[in-house]
Amino acid sequence: MPRDVTGRRPAMPGADELFRPTAKTTAADPVVPVPASRKAASGRVKHDEKITVYVTADELLALEQTRLAVRAAVGRNVDRGRIVRAALAAALDDFEARGEASDLVRRIEESSKR
Repeated sequence: MPRDVTGRRPAMPGADELFRPTAKTTAADPVVPVPASRKAASGRVKHDEKITVYVTADELLALEQTRLAVRAAVGRNVDRGRIVRAALAAALDDFEARGEASDLVRRIEESSKR
């Protein structure tokens, strides 16, 4: 990186500016808690926890095709993480509502039989 002829480095923004919240909550936008029975996908917020999920090439291709289809449907960019979080919220909701009759349990049982 070429150095300034005066010997000074350019001023860079601090960490507070780089990692500032992008959405502001105002009194006009009250935060409504989600009832325990209806968990919503967290959407585009800072996430403190991370998991790693391994998928097959076919599952990854299907996820990417779904991402593009959702992007076309909603008219804005959607990342794979958001789709996974929405699917997770739906699966947990279904399990809470239907228990052993849920789609989640059925799929787990089916995958165990292979």
